[in-house]
Amino acid sequence: MPSISIKGNKMPESPIRKLVPFAESAKKNGTKVFHLNIGQPDIKTPSIALEAVKNNAVEILSYSRSEGSETYRKKLTTYYKKHHIEIDHNDIIVTTGASEALIFLFSSIMDPEDEVIVAEPFYANYIAFSTATGVNVVPAVCKIEDNFALPSIETFEKLITKKTKAILLCNPGNPTGYLYSKDEIKKLASIAKKHDLFLIADEVYREFVYDGEKHYSIMQLDNLDEHTIIIDSVSKRYSMCGARVGCLISRNKTVMQTVLKFAQARLSPPTYAQIASEAALDTPQSYFDEVIKEYRERRDILVAELQKIKGVKVAVPKGAFYCVVELPVENTDDFAQWLLESFSDNNETVMVAPASGFYSTEELGKKQIRIAYVLNQRDLVRSVKILKIALEKYKN
Repeated sequence: MPSISIKGNKMPESPIRKLVPFAESAKKNGTKVFHLNIGQPDIKTPSIALEAVKNNAVEILSYSRSEGSETYRKKLTTYYKKHHIEIDHNDIIVTTGASEALIFLFSSIMDPEDEVIVAEPFYANYIAFSTATGVNVVPAVCKIEDNFALPSIETFEKLITKKTKAILLCNPGNPTGYLYSKDEIKKLASIAKKHDLFLIADEVYREFVYDGEKHYSIMQLDNLDEHTIIIDSVSKRYSMCGARVGCLISRNKTVMQTVLKFAQARLSPPTYAQIASEAALDTPQSYFDEVIKEYRERRDILVAELQKIKGVKVAVPKGAFYCVVELPVENTDDFAQWLLESFSDNNETVMVAPASGFYSTEELGKKQIRIAYVLNQRDLVRSVKILKIALEKYKN
């Protein structure tokens, strides 16, 4: 039989999706599964976006430009200006989700065996994108005891080698919900400039910030145009995960010209999804005010309920809609599978994401899970109650 590539064998399974067969089996056996495992919001997509697709006058569903629709990119500049990011539409390349943006970027700025430093734990697919492009992820470990705050600058600098090409962070963070402060961003910027590195920020959760905090973008930094690159997406902002529209933003012309070559090779991003995304930019602020209020209340309820469980440690998120929880078990991969295969309470169980998949450092995250608080408040309370009962039975 012909062999699979080394890269194919190295490609990791998704820690978020690998338990799906067990969840499907549980449902077929009559068990209701509360999904805390995946960041699929239950918030309705803005009607203005859906109507734009339903009522458009397209007669030929043709290719768009490789860099994305010009009208969409020009309208995006107005959106970013509201967030204190001054860019031209030529500083934007529309991609098929933020995932494609990262793959194009890794391919454009790094060669195989080059290194990118990432604050750990991090979005699990960063490992998949690095594997696909031959790039090595170097983790800067953040600890639950510190609420996943950025490690010291000295820690970062010790990780830099001749192979280091970039620093990547997700702000606010997935899976931690950590919000990087202006001071932390400026410290990373000083390292990037000192060592001539790219500073990449995945800012797809920009809107979802709580407790009166403010999101500070790397592209608000002065005198760092050649170093900074933003990855963005409509998926979570407008609850449009299925649209698969993201973008890459940089004022570095050489980077953008290189990324465009990869964009041209895949022809163009999806036309209908760009129509929806362009229309979504007219979503009123009231939509976000309501969504943010709902997520903040969900976070508060979830954290309060989790803190009632003996032996559980939870990091309080300041943004996004995830939190990392440490459980009194030895292996949450086993526990998460057991929840679906062997446990139910009144024919109900929960599906969680084992946190080991959000770490590249061996043995880290084995006792942790990521919870996405994308369920309504009543279901969140019930889910934590199920989790508490499950932990008691699992330990016995």
